[in-house]
Amino acid sequence: MTQSRSSAETASLSRPSIWGGFAIATMAVAAIPLAALMAQAPAAPVSAFTVLESGRGYESLQQAVNAIGAQKGIIEIAPGTYRQCAVQTAGVIAYVARDYGTAVLDRTACEGKAALVLRGVGAEVRGVTFNNISVSDGNGAGIRLEKGSLNVAFGRFLNSQQGILTANNPNGRIFITRSTFSGLGTCENSAGCAHSIYTGDYGQLTVRESRFERGQGGHYLKARASNVVIENNSFDDANGRGTNYMIDLPAGSTGRITQNWFVQGRDKENYSAFIALGAEQNLHSSDGLSVTDNEARFVPGLRRASAFLADWTGSRVVMSGNRLADGLTQYEER
Repeated sequence: MTQSRSSAETASLSRPSIWGGFAIATMAVAAIPLAALMAQAPAAPVSAFTVLESGRGYESLQQAVNAIGAQKGIIEIAPGTYRQCAVQTAGVIAYVARDYGTAVLDRTACEGKAALVLRGVGAEVRGVTFNNISVSDGNGAGIRLEKGSLNVAFGRFLNSQQGILTANNPNGRIFITRSTFSGLGTCENSAGCAHSIYTGDYGQLTVRESRFERGQGGHYLKARASNVVIENNSFDDANGRGTNYMIDLPAGSTGRITQNWFVQGRDKENYSAFIALGAEQNLHSSDGLSVTDNEARFVPGLRRASAFLADWTGSRVVMSGNRLADGLTQYEER
């Protein structure tokens, strides 16, 4: 499957056809001496950040964001590692790596928060890597979503305190697909634990076809969203360190958790459950939450007792088709 499109390919979709003048152009080139052709000026250097609607390039990500302002726009990011960050305060902006996985935002957080601080109408992030983001309060994230909706696809969130952290927006929506969350989380700061993903009270959270691994503390996925769809993901805790739950829905949620693969590692702060429901408050109803067709196990050679789903809400949870290793209890009311 093709994951990205070059800027040349994108431009070719909109510019007029040149084939009508092909024969004339060929004849003209043939008449130019070879030395003259060799002496032609090289192509202009490619800018780090290009606003596709205008074609204008910027060396600063924040400049590109400011150029779009309250409008809709796409920022194409050239391959490279950038010690830059940006704050979006308006508009709908897509941040798109020219070639997925080659554009890295590294070691730099705006406002002491994240590489991308988003409080516009909405944002989309495709193919971008976030690496080594840390701040003094322990909540350094690749993306800090403070307002609006968010789509993330083919992202990589690596070796940071948090991957994605959000505020509350009960009318908002978050959609994450085909992304990797690795080496994230910490419980070493006074602000409390950080997690691979930590969403506030959002209306809808979808996480699909993504990988969580090598957690360094906290939970892999903690969400206060009222409705969740968590499906076809892998939660690989084999190389985790001091981790807690794989999925924590601390305020209760409806929706579905289905067709995920879980493995619990040895080094746990809390190994009592894989999934926790309503452990902190009953902000949302959990009646009808569906937990089906998942597979869960321990790392080879590890024998312990744990609950696949620990429920503090007493809700009517639908559970079926889950394939669980010895030592795992499917449902446990707390």
